[in-house]
Amino acid sequence: MQRDPEHRSNVVCDALQQLYLGCRYGAPNAAAPLAEQALVHSFDPRNATLEPEYYGDVDASKYAERKPLIWFWMMYDRSPGGLNHWLGYRVRAMLARHIFKHCGKNVKIFHGVEFSFGYNLTVEDNCTIHKYVLLDDRGEIVIHEGSSISDYANVYSHAHDLNDGMIVSNHKTEIGPRARIVGGIPAKTIKVKSIAPEELQKKSG
Repeated sequence: MQRDPEHRSNVVCDALQQLYLGCRYGAPNAAAPLAEQALVHSFDPRNATLEPEYYGDVDASKYAERKPLIWFWMMYDRSPGGLNHWLGYRVRAMLARHIFKHCGKNVKIFHGVEFSFGYNLTVEDNCTIHKYVLLDDRGEIVIHEGSSISDYANVYSHAHDLNDGMIVSNHKTEIGPRARIVGGIPAKTIKVKSIAPEELQKKSG
């Protein structure tokens, strides 16, 4: 398997230019408008800096070989094809097998899902990760078989010291098997209770 970051970056450059512009990758003309040059340069992962690169606990070597694929994942999700669920499940599962520590069978990952490193993330068979979930695998996250994480949920594997936020400790977070993480209000009737004094409630009524 070719894990060389330079090779992967070249492949991603070409794939993104075809995805967005419908043509093979080529360096932009220096006389082209700045917006066009910026767009083409943005296809190259080597021109991007991602948040995990600033983390003190990042394994630079492991992250470097995954970064081009992570950049493609993020850019794919923002492309016109990124909202095509049938195709998106397959593209993300393919990428996950090269980014995650382990990705099982029949894993469905919706658009907008983000993670920290990828190499500390295990997703077992028959799991579903819904849109815009954050998986912070700075410590380690294991999502066991048959589990589901709902839209917009955040799953963390690190904590900050209460007195000194610069002190970070990493932990292993395990979900499941066959668990469901809900990131919002459950499906039930919510009654709103006024905190205003009773006499004001009567006047407003």
